[in-house]
Amino acid sequence: MIRLVCHLKHMPVRVAVPVLRYHLLVVLVMAGMCACAAPQYDRGRPIDPAAYAVMPPTQRPYNVFGVWYYPIPSALGFVEEGRASWYGPGFHGKQTSNGESYDMHALTAAHKTLPLGTLVKVVRTDNGKSVVVRLNDRGPFVAGRIIDLSYSAAHALDMVGSGTAPVRIEALQRAAEKKQDELTSRTSEPIPDARLSTFTISVGDYPAGKDADIVGERFAGEGHDVLILRVDTADGMRYRVCVGRYPDLIEAQISAAHLRATGYEQACVISFDQE
Repeated sequence: MIRLVCHLKHMPVRVAVPVLRYHLLVVLVMAGMCACAAPQYDRGRPIDPAAYAVMPPTQRPYNVFGVWYYPIPSALGFVEEGRASWYGPGFHGKQTSNGESYDMHALTAAHKTLPLGTLVKVVRTDNGKSVVVRLNDRGPFVAGRIIDLSYSAAHALDMVGSGTAPVRIEALQRAAEKKQDELTSRTSEPIPDARLSTFTISVGDYPAGKDADIVGERFAGEGHDVLILRVDTADGMRYRVCVGRYPDLIEAQISAAHLRATGYEQACVISFDQE
């Protein structure tokens, strides 16, 4: 019997959203965190939606047209190339993903997975024009497009007429908001680095403790550190098998990708605070 049971009433573990999902290889894991990041999405379902309840709403996984998207925890070092599009009068005044009203004349944009509030430099690669925008919305949900710009941002890149253009985007910093007397001001702040923490890999949830023990003993026999968490979920009490301990998010994601490739399709990275 190897079970070390920790009872979690409302998931007091901080989930490190799986930055790169089920079918990405090690090379893409490294690229996603350090250089040109691939879109973070998957056609499956989240492993345990309740696990994300502790996260800000704009950072939780979401589903659009049957595809699940997983916002990444940090914009640090994020660079991406692809096509930009823009949206204008038809959306002017409508609510964006962070609760603001869309202003087509402001320098804002939508991105599928970067933290909202991030300032992003957008460079049009075929004419060299650039603009800095603040992310306040999610999208675009069209294949091949990586960012949806406001009308003013598109105008700055001279792409209103063409509708789309090739771009390179680079995360700069977060914009911290402060409201006073109904006025909103924004100041820049450093991008938080979520890479270094304490991580483990959840390989699956089981309704019976004995089933979790069988899986845990299998990993323990291979020399892995094993932790079994008792978790209250909407489906009742479950036993979550966690394997390994990693100080680096990239290292943990590489191991999780390997586990998914070897049959543990629910393997995902989670992090927890040390006392």
